[in-house]
Amino acid sequence: MEETNSLTIGCHLSSSKGFYHMGKEAVSIGANTFQFFTRNPRGSRAKAIDPGDVERYHSFAAEHGIQRILAHAPYTLNACSKDPHVREFALETMADDLVRMEHVPGNCYNFHPGSHVGQGSEEGIRLIAETLNAILRPEQHTTVLLETMAGKGSEVGRSFGEIRQIIDRVELSDHVGVCLDTCHVYDAGYDIVGDLDGVLEGFDRTIGLDRLRAVHVNDSKNPFASHKDRHEKIGEGSIGLETFVKIINHPALEGLPFYLETPNELPGYRAEIALLREKYNLIKKVYVQTERNPIQ
Repeated sequence: MEETNSLTIGCHLSSSKGFYHMGKEAVSIGANTFQFFTRNPRGSRAKAIDPGDVERYHSFAAEHGIQRILAHAPYTLNACSKDPHVREFALETMADDLVRMEHVPGNCYNFHPGSHVGQGSEEGIRLIAETLNAILRPEQHTTVLLETMAGKGSEVGRSFGEIRQIIDRVELSDHVGVCLDTCHVYDAGYDIVGDLDGVLEGFDRTIGLDRLRAVHVNDSKNPFASHKDRHEKIGEGSIGLETFVKIINHPALEGLPFYLETPNELPGYRAEIALLREKYNLIKKVYVQTERNPIQ
């Protein structure tokens, strides 16, 4: 049996004090990865990269086994807006973020696909792919992740099919992957509580599990298929702790990094990380012993 520290898990941390500080905060709460905003999540400002800070972070991360950190684009970006100025802002911001990510190569950059705002999902899909085709470079060392969405309003990415349609239009698709958000997919109508195997099989058929690079681990304040997108603490929402135990132990998700975005401060994240580490490997033997492997 693997040891509990083989679970790659962390949470969202503030990037205001740099990479080295985030690394130290992660270790202080029992995490071995973390997520962060590349810049102000409601604005456009980004602090200049401090080479000394990055060097200290790399040494600290190597010493403490921190790996597969996840950058998150600002919420203000909308790559499929009606307004060409808004789309240009998204393109320029994401392109700059990918340049900045070269200081921590080999990691991932996650973004919300956007809202088509009445243009229709087909046009939204086209515009998002157009943005990705403009910013991706063959030489980059960062994988860009499309996040699965809850489907509120005119969000694009509410279904695995929409995510796949975007990827199919991207020329350098080897630089593109997916981040599955548990709250979002549950709110979108994917029953991870009652049929986790079926949802993952559907993901594999439609997108391919090889594209899945990260999982946002969030409970939901709202009921199934509500299309609301409001995160809750682990075990305190409509998804429930039992499902999260199944998720972190599922063989189809083995080796993936898990990131908490629950409504917590550091002590709350520390408690959730400890809880999930305790539950890791708890039910893996159930999958090993069953005659049917859920995902081939």
